[in-house]
Amino acid sequence: MNAHALQRDPVLPTLRLVAGKKPSVDDIYPRLFDAILEQRIAPSSRFTEEGLGETFGVSRSVIRRVLAKLSHQQVIILRPNQRAQVAAPDGQQTRQILEARRMTEITVVQLACAQATPGQIRQLRELIARERDCIERDQRGPAIRLSGEFHLQLAAMAGNAPLAQFLNSLVPLTSLIIAQYEAQACTYCAWEEHVAIVDAIEQRDTDTAVRLMTEHLDHLETKLLQLN
Repeated sequence: MNAHALQRDPVLPTLRLVAGKKPSVDDIYPRLFDAILEQRIAPSSRFTEEGLGETFGVSRSVIRRVLAKLSHQQVIILRPNQRAQVAAPDGQQTRQILEARRMTEITVVQLACAQATPGQIRQLRELIARERDCIERDQRGPAIRLSGEFHLQLAAMAGNAPLAQFLNSLVPLTSLIIAQYEAQACTYCAWEEHVAIVDAIEQRDTDTAVRLMTEHLDHLETKLLQLN
């Protein structure tokens, strides 16, 4: 994929920018990730810093930071002197990722039940509302990404930075696997299940929250490993 192809084809979502403000890493990251999740950048495709920089109207250094973030999350593969490549996890990797997530997220939900504030609960509900809106609008990439962000925001609420950092290396990769193997955005990480988890956390019902999170991730594993 070269710069001209990126400019000619509607591969990436258009940025809505504030006048006089250059796009930042935070502006570009979700749009590039959405394009990957919607397979407008296919798993086997490669893309250059120059091409993405021209598309978004930013320097290579900004693009490099976006690619570094996606690489840290294992969504793309960066190798010296080679173009970035979208990852394509296999069945064994999928199983290992979900095993690690289950062990980690049980602890996360226990911590969240103990210390979540009303403001944090409200933020989670707002995120779920955005996820549901994207599903209803058939915006598949953003729906999958926001579904993953729910889990990352929950980890941030738990107040344990190492756990949050660990999940940040697993959840986006899970989103990529969902996008690559599932035709419908809402099958695996249904917003209704997220609502039930938040309800239990708000009530500080740790047993129910742990059970719901375990079932939620069990559903995800069962569906993905059937398809992978």
